[in-house]
Amino acid sequence: MPASPPLVALTAGEPAGIGPDLCASLAGQAFPGRVVILGDRGVIEERARIRGIPLALPDYPGRDAAPALSLLPIPAAVPVAAGRLDPRNARHVLSLLDRALDGCTSGEFDAMVTAPVQKSVLNEAGIPFTGHTEYLAERTGTPQVVMLLAGGGLRVALATTHLALSAVPAAITKPLLRSVIRILHADLQRRFGIARPRILVAGLNPHAGESGYLGREEIDVIAPVVCEMAAEGIGVAGPFPADTMFTPRMLEGADAALAMFHDQGLPVLKHASFGAGVNVTLGLPIIRTSVDHGTALDRAGRAAGSGGEIDAGSLAQAVALAFEMAARAR
Repeated sequence: MPASPPLVALTAGEPAGIGPDLCASLAGQAFPGRVVILGDRGVIEERARIRGIPLALPDYPGRDAAPALSLLPIPAAVPVAAGRLDPRNARHVLSLLDRALDGCTSGEFDAMVTAPVQKSVLNEAGIPFTGHTEYLAERTGTPQVVMLLAGGGLRVALATTHLALSAVPAAITKPLLRSVIRILHADLQRRFGIARPRILVAGLNPHAGESGYLGREEIDVIAPVVCEMAAEGIGVAGPFPADTMFTPRMLEGADAALAMFHDQGLPVLKHASFGAGVNVTLGLPIIRTSVDHGTALDRAGRAAGSGGEIDAGSLAQAVALAFEMAARAR
């Protein structure tokens, strides 16, 4: 008997944001598998009505009987007003993530895709939250994960994620870089099907430290780790000045680039693919992808033509990549 098509869980994210609108936009799209949306039925159906999207979402009946698109209803705690954050719905946002994660770890779901959340309102509700990446790592007991964004022909991984810039130099340590490079190498093989990944590593400082005149992190930390990893047989090179590493000639021979901090790598990726980029969390025991943008509160629940235009390209790409990875994992 042939295996059933992959089943991907999609969390609707912050209910006051653009996530429910994006979920509604999946109606009528074809994917190589099945999608179950986790969210508040009333909110998603209202966003579909406002945008003129015909939407018929049956309740999720369980893995074996799931249709191409269904809804696992998880009601918001209090009524939702599009564009207006309410800390009372913070636990609802986490309940979506927890249910999707539980389904992935049990084998019910083959992957999870996340619509954007608003970190500020979660923290305002008294929930320490720095991002999906860190939350999923803690919930799965994963000591180290790597954020990678893919799009525009690029894959850019980050050595550090949501840190103040002043905290980055101290965070760039040999143990961290060894772990990040090994995870990146392993998941380029496992998740992306690249047999011999080629990884470029950026320096931390301008001009990669200019032989120590602009900083010693490259000499003392980054270059020694790159040499160690290359000796292990990993296809890694660097450190390179970021302003020359992110050029077409350098990147054409690479499968991924490793940036040292968030705003070193992501502006390049988003310039190349904004609206169609995908965020992937590497190192987890499950498959997780996400959109590359925020909650867009100003566009949520507004009809096209009145300032509510949306581009669902990033979500569509995130779902498609989740299916691709899920198929490879079978």
